[in-house]
Amino acid sequence: MAHFSIAIDGPAGAGKSTIAKAAAAKLGLIYVDTGAMYRAMALYFLRQGIGAKEEEKISEACSQVEVTIRYENGSQKVILNGEDVTGLIRTEEVGNMASNTSIYLPVRQKLVELQRNLAKTADVIMDGRDIGTCVLPDAQCKIYLTASSQVRAKRRYLELKEKGIGCNLDEIEQDIIERDYRDMHREHSPLKQAQDAVLLDSSFMTPEEVVEEIIETARKRGLGT
Repeated sequence: MAHFSIAIDGPAGAGKSTIAKAAAAKLGLIYVDTGAMYRAMALYFLRQGIGAKEEEKISEACSQVEVTIRYENGSQKVILNGEDVTGLIRTEEVGNMASNTSIYLPVRQKLVELQRNLAKTADVIMDGRDIGTCVLPDAQCKIYLTASSQVRAKRRYLELKEKGIGCNLDEIEQDIIERDYRDMHREHSPLKQAQDAVLLDSSFMTPEEVVEEIIETARKRGLGT
């Protein structure tokens, strides 16, 4: 019997991870945070002093990286070469490095296989940039979650301020716009809406409304039948 998969794609700051986690909890699905996996690889590159444009070194380093996801007491743990790096991968530096290095084919090949294997063994909800178009093209339910760059920047600004981190709203929005461009124009698996994906603009929706919309869409696509 085939397992049910929900694929959520969208640009940086659209709230994919938050929404996917909440939907997974309500539906009893396993949440696979693919962005965290790319961030873990990016953290490794940074630790090795490898620059984002050093494609050859990045390709060589991929063979030295093992990234896995496991759950402990219901919480997701991101494991890099045996080390729990869950609390180390959410910085702006790591996020930008992940965006810059995810364009390289060896990086993507390294992680896509693991992501596909997870979907073969359980009902999953997976978010990222190319889940519905590349990683899980046969997913029964596909969502393209987005929001305006202004809204996404303000969300990130408030998140950083709450953590006591100094930041500038205009700089954050510019960074988001640049990251969108990189993600949408990269050579391998660029960010785009799958033809059979449902478009959800969360600019004027609460997180709860977005989650309920995804749950309703998944049930219409056969989840639970």
